[in-house]
Amino acid sequence: MKKFAKYTALFLLGLVLIAAGYAYYNGRDRHPGYSLDLDIKAPASPQPLRAGFAALIITPPLPDRWTDADSNAAYEPGKGDTFYDGNNNGRFDTYWMAGFGKGRAANGAHDDLWARAAVIDDGQTRLAIVAVDLLGFSHKNVVNVRKALPTIAGITYTIVCSTHNHEGPDMIGMWGDSFLESGVNRDYERFVEDQVVRAIVQAASRLQPARLKFAQDPTGADSLVTDTRKPLVKDSGLYIMQALAADRDSTLGTLVVWGNHPETLWSKNRAITSDFPHYVREYLEKGISDSTRTVQPGLGGTVVYATGCIGGLMTTSPEVTVADPVSGQRFREPSFEKADAEGKQLARLVYQALQGQDSTTAQAGIRLLARTVELPLDNKLFRLGVALGIIDAGYSRWGQLRTEVAAVQLGEASFLFVPGEIYPEIVNGGIESPAGGDFPGKPVETPALRTLMRGRYKFVVGLANDELGYIIPKTEWDTEAPYLYGAEGKLYGEINSVGPETGPRLHGAMVDLLKGL
Repeated sequence: MKKFAKYTALFLLGLVLIAAGYAYYNGRDRHPGYSLDLDIKAPASPQPLRAGFAALIITPPLPDRWTDADSNAAYEPGKGDTFYDGNNNGRFDTYWMAGFGKGRAANGAHDDLWARAAVIDDGQTRLAIVAVDLLGFSHKNVVNVRKALPTIAGITYTIVCSTHNHEGPDMIGMWGDSFLESGVNRDYERFVEDQVVRAIVQAASRLQPARLKFAQDPTGADSLVTDTRKPLVKDSGLYIMQALAADRDSTLGTLVVWGNHPETLWSKNRAITSDFPHYVREYLEKGISDSTRTVQPGLGGTVVYATGCIGGLMTTSPEVTVADPVSGQRFREPSFEKADAEGKQLARLVYQALQGQDSTTAQAGIRLLARTVELPLDNKLFRLGVALGIIDAGYSRWGQLRTEVAAVQLGEASFLFVPGEIYPEIVNGGIESPAGGDFPGKPVETPALRTLMRGRYKFVVGLANDELGYIIPKTEWDTEAPYLYGAEGKLYGEINSVGPETGPRLHGAMVDLLKGL
């Protein structure tokens, strides 16, 4: 009996050690020692600018199709769902779609996903900005891209941001077939990284003398987005940078930033799509026509769509009605027609904002600051996900995540790059300290970030160089009853946030950068 107890104890100890070793291995630093502290001054006098753009497809191959017996968008063979083996390999080949629920298997593609790159050069600094049609692109992936870039591309600093598209493959790991299975296809992950590298190299090879035109529309898109959590603070303005050829009125490319979740197709969609950004880009590049006339000419060039402040969360939910500005039809239920109408409205607003601006900037300097930041991973579910290898992030040191913030000044415009879904009140003001919050007192994340940004045009780009989830003001953080504003249960944002220190720490780092500008 004593021997049995001894061997049992040794066996259990062995299992514990194996589990601990497995967790430790999964939490290892993917880029040991990586740290960034850039402080690049603009040239002493304004220099001629050059710009280049490129767009490469990142749509995954989808040989198989499946039948959703109960129309719940989750692939469940035990409930009668079946698949057609398109490549005759005897297994179901799919990609798990990120956002909403688990097990949402892609069933074909409606339109392509893209990696779209803009490169701006002032003769001293070469800045690359890439937007990918994915829910998230982690800091690990960004560093992989930077390390893979050839020296010949001449890139000083690379920013990769995701549109936060809820209708594309999982690149984070949280939306697999089950709670114990990562949703990331590693081959696809490497393919996306390679395409991002190629897009940057291609954009850099296309650099040519350029003039930049900046524009904005603070209120035109307000009706298309709703704030689903109090306090009701949105950042619904459109921020636009158009690059024109220096010697002629032709568009090289256009950057558009707007604060809204690309999830208009909602949770039952099973087709790969980039959601409403697809239509924004199509209508801006090619124009808008009906059956008899051209309603709006296209700008030409390559449109790069990036996401702004979407924490809170900002969405075109099934409660929001969207009107098609050409046909007059109104859409409330999630559909491609609704996403189309939304894209059409946004494209018209962007086009009109640009037509209202005559001045361009042909000479300027790039002022750049970027810094590595460490954050404590307090979210227990995220910690478990890292330990099990479901979230392939790794720690910079145990329990700490490495991430990054950046700020840029370029002519009349300033840019702030935020590594997650920031609540608009941190950017624009309006943080509250409501009864029931876990951390009562005065708001921590003050002053509002936009008040520190220079220039007339103030771009805040979210999900840049990482996807940390929601960046919540500390006084609005709430996981313990009683809940904020009389809510009956736990709030959504905290479930998908690194922790309550994320807002204060990132805000402090970004304040330092903006003061440095």
